[in-house]
Amino acid sequence: PKLDANKQAAYHIVRDLLEAGHWELAEKYVTERYIQHNPNAASGRDGVVKYFTEVRKVKPVPIPARMKTKVVAVVAEGDLVVVAYVRELKDATTTWFDMWRFKDGKADEHWDPATRTGQ
Repeated sequence: PKLDANKQAAYHIVRDLLEAGHWELAEKYVTERYIQHNPNAASGRDGVVKYFTEVRKVKPVPIPARMKTKVVAVVAEGDLVVVAYVRELKDATTTWFDMWRFKDGKADEHWDPATRTGQ
């Protein structure tokens, strides 16, 4: 049950926050101390919200009934959930992933393959 709940929370993070840009819902899915390992975004819930809303200037759109992201795999083990999905770039299509550590049903830590912007 806990693995399923964490996978559902990861689903909502991808659909509601990353796809639809509804970062006002972050408190529902992300802990206050959220540890961010992406070098382009700050840690803390406020830091990740600021990154998407002010730095990336993401504007909310209606949350779709179903996630639009083409998911390759969802793997859950212990308190970790990894979502791998298709990422279409200008010149190539590849696979991207997000991995979260969950605490009490909320994402508490995040990893992805991002490198510092501009390097």
